[in-house]
Amino acid sequence: MKLFDVYPLYDVEIVKGQGSTVWDQEGQDYLDFYGGHAVISIGHTHPRYVERLTDQLGRLGFYSNSVKIGVQQELVRKLGPLSGHDDYQLFLCNSGAEANENALKLASFHTGRKKVVAMRGAFHGRTSLAVAATDNPNITAPVNRTENVVFVTLNDEQELEALFAKEGGEIAAVILEGIQGVGGIRVASDAYLQKVRALCDEYGAVYVADSVQCGCGRTGKYYSHDWAGVNADIYTMAKGIGNGFPIGAISIAPHIAPKYGMLGTTFGGNHLACAAALAVAEVMTEDRLVENARKMGDYLMTELRKLPNVKEVRGKGLMIGIELNEESAPFRKRLLFEEHIFVGSSSDKNTFRLLPALNITREHCDRLLASLRKLLA
Repeated sequence: MKLFDVYPLYDVEIVKGQGSTVWDQEGQDYLDFYGGHAVISIGHTHPRYVERLTDQLGRLGFYSNSVKIGVQQELVRKLGPLSGHDDYQLFLCNSGAEANENALKLASFHTGRKKVVAMRGAFHGRTSLAVAATDNPNITAPVNRTENVVFVTLNDEQELEALFAKEGGEIAAVILEGIQGVGGIRVASDAYLQKVRALCDEYGAVYVADSVQCGCGRTGKYYSHDWAGVNADIYTMAKGIGNGFPIGAISIAPHIAPKYGMLGTTFGGNHLACAAALAVAEVMTEDRLVENARKMGDYLMTELRKLPNVKEVRGKGLMIGIELNEESAPFRKRLLFEEHIFVGSSSDKNTFRLLPALNITREHCDRLLASLRKLLA
């Protein structure tokens, strides 16, 4: 047997991690400014994270959602205040794609409608409806294609208004990332998010805020959408809330009522996943990591804009896109193998992404800046 060859791989194997440093099989250390697609939020092998998971595994690794699970209730009590939406309801699942899938399904249940509005450049996952709402025909199989998803241009208010005027009575949901990650760190404007909220209110649609990558405090607020000063009906989460342990969730406004059998999952909200998420929530609260993300992000973006050969710097907090005046892939390879720093790619061939742990320091930032300055010069 061999692995199904669907990932282009760098010739390096990471075998150890601590904080924002990882080591390969040869003992070479690397600065991790990508966190495995924004997954590592409190640093690799954080002591609280290891303690929480080890303790839980020593007592019980799994039982089903057919019984009470106390660690789920504990997570709700901590995640509510941390997220700023303590009156919302939480449904736990396993991944970002599954979170978006469940959010859109719930919106359809709630409205009795089936049309979904998504953004050009969006990435919402690879499962059936999530990939149908993803603007990438290369990963959408024929079975996923549907006329129920309509794409519009991010930040084009007039186009969105025209679509609602024409089809508003059929629209179940608008789904959008507060900052498009895979799409090249394209930021939804406050005015646009406010327009989404207003149109969803006017036509009875559900506003789904995909916060899988731009949530968990990464932008200096728990959900990046909340910079606009309006609430979504459903927030979807994954990646950073588990710091590497697979977990997804949707946070649901109180006016959307649950019903037995409406949603379900075998592994969602299992004991180990909740232990991981609890560790993240505790560390984020105690160490004020949302504030640190905002502070370090402001510093980085200010300094990045001073570098040569940089066309544009986009983002908020520690979700940053750097667009070069040339393709970024060769540069990222040099950064990895010459400077030993991990960064991420995007669908924009000239743009690479910075998605480090939220507890990075000024020292980490200065090391990255020095390496960028050296290579870009």
